[in-house]
Amino acid sequence: MVRRRPVELVEAPTTATVMPEAEPYYGGSGPDGVLLCHGFSGSPQSMRPWADHLQADGFRVALPRLPGHGTTWQELNQTRWEDWYLCVDRAFADLRTECDRVFVAGLSMGGGLALRIAEQHGNAVAGLALVNPSVASADPRYWLLLPWLRHVWPSLAGIGSDIALPDVLETAYDRSALHAGYSVTRMWADVQQHLDRVTQPLLVFKSVRDKVVDPLSLKLIEERVRSTEFSVVRLERSYHVATLDYDAELIFTTSSAFFRRLAGEERERVSRA
Repeated sequence: MVRRRPVELVEAPTTATVMPEAEPYYGGSGPDGVLLCHGFSGSPQSMRPWADHLQADGFRVALPRLPGHGTTWQELNQTRWEDWYLCVDRAFADLRTECDRVFVAGLSMGGGLALRIAEQHGNAVAGLALVNPSVASADPRYWLLLPWLRHVWPSLAGIGSDIALPDVLETAYDRSALHAGYSVTRMWADVQQHLDRVTQPLLVFKSVRDKVVDPLSLKLIEERVRSTEFSVVRLERSYHVATLDYDAELIFTTSSAFFRRLAGEERERVSRA
């Protein structure tokens, strides 16, 4: 049993105004924690309903705002994937001081960050739940155009709010920051290289109609991870930001039950030891 103490909220430094509903969030008081990682150019707003559900189910939750996110795309262009990873890694470390077990969840690029935490921290990660995780693309423009295009145009049209549910918007940028976008491809390469280190129980939610993440991401994850428990839940009605879409409740209830079961099994093993 770990010693409980107040945890400082992990916040990304910024000189810009944080967008409404894009603030980080930390809450809950249970013995088991969940770190939630939002996606590229998005904000904690896309994950907050999931965090609220998990907290209501008895989990501690940490939902940091990644550096450069939730402010301006210009600020995002000043950050790199290492900055984003350091932010979630710090939040993970804080949860570990508070909780007996820590699970990690991620949306899109946040799924890639979650996988890297699993690669780096091994058994300290009790399980993973990922929604449309992004670790690769078969689109040659990422490799042939983006490395030089980013020096010509700093941004292109944004990728946010890919949501089927009417009148629901993601708090995300209307422009895609290309220097930061190029850094995402560097993160992909790093995560892909070590996917065989992922052995933790893994639950993936995949939208059938995802306009953002290439199917290659899930293919590589399925081929390379070594999780003894690995399942994929197909989301028939939602687009990319499924945590704000028709299948959100399915994601929330299924992931919470997954985490509760794993925590219960671990407590039983400890009690028998």
